[in-house]
Amino acid sequence: MATGFRIRDGGITGPQETRASFTNYAWSIVKDRITLAAVVFLALLCVFSVGAEILAPYPPTGLNLSDRMLPPGATGTKGSFYVLGTDELGRDLFSRLIYGARVSVSVGVLGAVVSCVLGVVAGLTAGYFGGLYEDIIMRFVDGMLSLPSLLVALFVLFVIGGGYVNLILVFSVLHWMVFCRLSRGLALGARTATYVQAARTLGASRLRIVFRHILPNVMAPIIVLFTLEIAILILSEASLSFLGFGVQPPDPSWGLMIADGREHIRSAWWLVTFPGLAIFLTALSLNLVANWVRAVTDPVQRWRWLKGT
Repeated sequence: MATGFRIRDGGITGPQETRASFTNYAWSIVKDRITLAAVVFLALLCVFSVGAEILAPYPPTGLNLSDRMLPPGATGTKGSFYVLGTDELGRDLFSRLIYGARVSVSVGVLGAVVSCVLGVVAGLTAGYFGGLYEDIIMRFVDGMLSLPSLLVALFVLFVIGGGYVNLILVFSVLHWMVFCRLSRGLALGARTATYVQAARTLGASRLRIVFRHILPNVMAPIIVLFTLEIAILILSEASLSFLGFGVQPPDPSWGLMIADGREHIRSAWWLVTFPGLAIFLTALSLNLVANWVRAVTDPVQRWRWLKGT
C-alpha cells in the first residue's frame, strides 16, 4: 500500500490508494449500506427479468375476468393467490410486473449500450484527430442536443410506430450525442498526456492510441454516464409507453401498466402504485450505483472508500 501522494497522468492519487482488486471494491459496497441495498435490488431485478418464465406464477397476458380488480394478497377462483392483486382484466399484477421489468430494463440497457458505443467511438476519434472531422461531428451533436429528445422520439415513433425494437433504435439515435460530447472532451485532455506522447513516439497508429491507450484511461466517467443513461432510458420508455408510443399491448411494460391503471386509481390503487414504485426504485438504485462508481474511480476520493479493505 502506498503512502503519501503520487502524481500520475490521471491526477493526484490519495494518500492510501492501492491497486484495488475485485475484493476491495466488493467490500467497499458491503460497508456502504445504501449502495449495498441498491446493488441487491438491481441484482434481484436482473434475476427476475432473466428468469421471468420460471419465477412468474401466472402468464402475463392470461385473462381471468372472474378475478378482476382483486387487491394485494387476495385469493381468487380455483385457489389462485395474487401477491400484488389483479388488474381490470384479471391478470396477475406480480407476473406482469416481472415481465415488464424484462422489457423496461432491456430497453434501457440495450439503448444505453448502442448509444455508448456510437458516442464513444465518434467522440474519441473527433477529440484526438481534430480538424474538419471534429468540426462536422461536434456541430451535428450541438444541433441534435438543442432538440428536445422526448418530443423528437414521440414524432419518430408516431411515424414509424411503437414497439420494442423501434424504441431501442430511437433511443440509440437520440442519446449517443451525450457520450460523444463527454468522450470528445476526455480525448482532448488526454491527447497531450505523457503516455499518449510516448505511444506516438514508439510509432503506434492513431487508432491504436485512441482505443488501446486513451480509452482505458478515460473509462471511469464514461461508466458513470452509462449507468445514469440506463435510468434515463428506463424513465423515457415508461413515459412513451404511458403515452401509447412505446411498448404495445398486450406486452407488459411498467409505463403501459400505469397507463392502464390510471382510470382505476381511486378504486384500485395497486394498479399504479407497484409499477410506479418499481420505476422509482430502479432509477434511484442506478443513480446510487453511479455515485459509487464515480467515488471509487476518482483518484482523489477513492482511497476514502477503499481504505481498510
